[in-house]
Amino acid sequence: MSFFALGVNHQTASVELREQIAFNPEKLMHLLAQQSQNHDLNDMVVVSTCNRTEVYAMSENADMVMNWLAEANGLDVKQLFNHVYRYENAQAVTHLMRVASGLDSLMLGEPQILGQVKSALSLAKDAHTVSPDLNRIFEYAFYAAKRVRSETAVGSHAVSMGYAVAQLALQVFSKPEKLTVMVVAAGEMNSLVAKHLAEMGVGKILICNRTRARAENLAQEIAHRVDVEIIEFSELAVNLHRADVISSCTGSLHQVISYQDVKTALKKRRYQQMLLVDLAVPRDIDPKVESLDGVYLYGVDDLQSVIDDNLAQRRQAAVEAEVMVNQLATDLLTQQKIKNAGSTIQAYRAQGEVLRQEELTLAMSRIAKGDNPEQVLQEFSHRLTQKLLHPTSILLRQAAKAEDPGCFESMREQLEEVFAKRRNTKHEF
Repeated sequence: MSFFALGVNHQTASVELREQIAFNPEKLMHLLAQQSQNHDLNDMVVVSTCNRTEVYAMSENADMVMNWLAEANGLDVKQLFNHVYRYENAQAVTHLMRVASGLDSLMLGEPQILGQVKSALSLAKDAHTVSPDLNRIFEYAFYAAKRVRSETAVGSHAVSMGYAVAQLALQVFSKPEKLTVMVVAAGEMNSLVAKHLAEMGVGKILICNRTRARAENLAQEIAHRVDVEIIEFSELAVNLHRADVISSCTGSLHQVISYQDVKTALKKRRYQQMLLVDLAVPRDIDPKVESLDGVYLYGVDDLQSVIDDNLAQRRQAAVEAEVMVNQLATDLLTQQKIKNAGSTIQAYRAQGEVLRQEELTLAMSRIAKGDNPEQVLQEFSHRLTQKLLHPTSILLRQAAKAEDPGCFESMREQLEEVFAKRRNTKHEF
């Protein structure tokens, strides 16, 4: 059984393809619950965000995981083949740690991805598709992410998708205090957008969310900095004209802002310019909106050029973080190897105990019959030593016969190290 990481991200696939294989929590929960009954592939976690969809799985082969990803989204495997990356075992562990640490994100070092990976693990646990071994890998990845953030500068110099949207707004509009901003959906991403814009001194923020309670929670968090108004989701279209900046990230499977909605809003605004940022995958805003005069439309892929200037210091720190992640991945795999060897070592020791008991019983019987105790002990130690060393002798002979001379040399050197440590230990007493 191997550990695989397989998926697409902003570097390997267009937003159109990422839309096709994106999962919302309800769909994913249903699919994983079904998969938990599949004995061939029932140990998996799926991470699906705006910039990536990845499957992490304990499986016999990557093709099985690849086929599931395609079938779950009604796609032919050939459509994914040239866009999907695959990692196995050590590389897969390293990739997961890089993702959790924000080293593989569109926004280098972004903190949101760690929470998203944790949520993905939690959802998979609820669907009963996480084994102890898979859970151990994820928990260690979270530990690695914490180390990266606390011991390197990758997590410093606040840079996030929300910050990028706020910076973009300041580039398009020179006077933030006169801006009215609308956030469509009050989830984690748009909450960051709202908080950054509030800190930058925009005039007003309109919050449009399906659930009023969540909109009210966000409003309470930023009301001390900016004038806030909550709008019912059903009134989204009729209020578009009030906003200079619109940031949308609903997670809906259908577009929520149409071409006609924006065209009507522009007319009501007397064609004053508008900035629309679509952070959702699948997209919330009709791409044709970009053809309207006076409208600036940015998607998640477009933001890359906006954020590059904010990443110089993080890129420098990322070099140090990459070294740390590679070392932590090696440590985890070493621990796993030791754990896997534990059963073999236990069985070897148990066999040694069986041999000891056999020889001890024989020796005690001979002494009870009146044999010379000193001779019995000499023969006991000789026979036991021979039996214990016999398997090692066989392995050494096989290694000496092997075509690769390095095999025997490696075993010889390791045995010499053991003997040397033994001699040194004796000299300490």
